[in-house]
Amino acid sequence: MSSQANYRCPLCQQTLTLNDKTYRCDNNHSFDQAKQGYVNLLPVQFKHSKAPGDNKEMVLARRSFLDKGFYQPLVDKMLELYQEYAEQSTPLLDAGCGEGFYTHQHKTEFNEVYGVDIAKETIKIAAKRYQDCHFSVGTLSKLSFNDDYFSWLVSVYAPILETEFTRILKVNGYLLTVTPAEQHLFELKQLIYRQANEHDVSKSPIKNLTLIEEHKLTYPMHFNNSDDVLNLLAMTPFAFKASKELIEEIKVMTEFTCQADFILRLYKKQKNNQ
Repeated sequence: MSSQANYRCPLCQQTLTLNDKTYRCDNNHSFDQAKQGYVNLLPVQFKHSKAPGDNKEMVLARRSFLDKGFYQPLVDKMLELYQEYAEQSTPLLDAGCGEGFYTHQHKTEFNEVYGVDIAKETIKIAAKRYQDCHFSVGTLSKLSFNDDYFSWLVSVYAPILETEFTRILKVNGYLLTVTPAEQHLFELKQLIYRQANEHDVSKSPIKNLTLIEEHKLTYPMHFNNSDDVLNLLAMTPFAFKASKELIEEIKVMTEFTCQADFILRLYKKQKNNQ
């Protein structure tokens, strides 16, 4: 694959051109390509903290968990929809891609695949591991891509910013979102909270794009290795609520069953969607 990716400058929106490992625009703003192959397009003034996004421990836990295949049924459903609806030769973006687990599985010999995340540690891991995809550090609220560039956007458990996603989507392009359904990881929640609540699925961040399909994907995950349960816990927001006693309790578990429960929604940008 070519090393030149189609980015625009996050500061002035001019096209960035790669020359000798540096992306540069006509206004001479420059962004160096890291040795792992990614580019950091998150200017300091766009950061809200020193190291935004997931930390390295959370990223490594998630990668170990996902590598075991527990979410493979989700990937299979995502790819099924991609193959049914997408033009296979057009660019694709995984918005909030993490360490690239979902991103790289969309890569074919015909398409260009991009992954963006605000967490530098995740992008470093993604770019090193999946060298046939373009990865960049960036904020989803100001994506470094031209208007109407992508035909397919994926958002898995990441912030869904309809206005910006609509801007970079072509007319007749698609956005696929994956969010937790009511019972997602409910048994894990019950270990942590005295009264575990189901996920609230009533609110939708999408107002203007056209909903084409909605699917609920539910299946039990069976664990016979406590490390897998600890990794699952570490990649969730409620890890911070887990007591030391609970961690010790999980370490001696020989089996545990937990529900995976996802909602997949496929939206289309039509001419009247703004």
